[in-house]
Amino acid sequence: MMNKTSIVADALVDSGALKFGTFKLKSGQTSPFYIDLTWLLSSPKDFQCIVDAIAEEMKGILSSRKIDKLASIELKGALILPSIAAKLNLPCLVVRKEPKEYGVTGRIAGGQVKKGESILFLDDVVTDGKSKIEGIKPLLAHGAKVEIVFVVIDREQGGKQNLEKLGFQFHALATISEIVQSLASMRKLNEEKAKTILAYIKKY
Repeated sequence: MMNKTSIVADALVDSGALKFGTFKLKSGQTSPFYIDLTWLLSSPKDFQCIVDAIAEEMKGILSSRKIDKLASIELKGALILPSIAAKLNLPCLVVRKEPKEYGVTGRIAGGQVKKGESILFLDDVVTDGKSKIEGIKPLLAHGAKVEIVFVVIDREQGGKQNLEKLGFQFHALATISEIVQSLASMRKLNEEKAKTILAYIKKY
């Protein structure tokens, strides 16, 4: 029977959401892997695997504390957010990257943020954590409490440590090291490529 990490790794690779090669990141750095969860949209089975795995992990968090809403920032985290929220029977919100200037204006879509309510913030991946802070700021500005950041994959490049230094509780469905090791053990990633990726991660 496959464990959680193997199921997640399988879904990411089979859907094309996890790619190996040479990729330029937003920071300008190059990376031997790239994660793009939009590819899950073309593979319903793999999409459901990831949603189910996240929802199961979040149930553990919800069993020990009250969470009023889930939130994410556009685009990638927001694509899977409603499916997770529906499974957990929780409302969800999307934080726009830029304020909407017509219709219902502002940066919050999907509902209102009430002062004092507890919001769990979800996103696809974390690198250094800066984009998570940008997504959380509008929620805090409306009076919400955001204490937990949950990502699908931790790239292990300082984001976890940076967010924890700011007082956030950090949760990841899996780390990229766990994913790579799982794929190597399943022979879905050759040993040489796995070593290259693990050496890249180790630098951070």
